Order: sequence, then C-alpha cells, then structure tokens
Amino acid sequence: MATEDKPKGPASYFPSIEKKYGRPIAHWLELVGGLQGMKHMEMVAWLKSEHGMGHGHANAIVAYVLSR
Repeated sequence: MATEDKPKGPASYFPSIEKKYGRPIAHWLELVGGLQGMKHMEMVAWLKSEHGMGHGHANAIVAYVLSR
C-alpha cells in the first residue's frame, strides 16, 4: 500500500479503534453524532467514561465527527 493511500488525521486511528473496541467505526460516529449541545472535550470525556475508550481514540472520533 502506498503512503498516500493511508488514512491521515483522525481517520488514521479508525482501524485500531475497531480492533480494540470490537465495533465498526460507524457505530462510534453515530453515537458521537447524536451528542448534541456538547463541546469537543465533553464528548471525549463521555466516550472515556461511558465506553472506557482511551483519550487518543476518543479524541480522534470526536475530531472526525466535528470536522464533517
């Protein structure tokens, strides 16, 4: 696989998130997409406390959702 084909930014975490937490990335994107009225770090804290997600993984998901 060529370097330019690899995901960049928050999406580069997606394969490891799926492997570690056993759910497709669409699941996490949908959950975070439904968190209306919360700030970035509030969403990160929610993923960490409610789903046991690590900070880097939670931050990547939230950053990706908010950038769309």
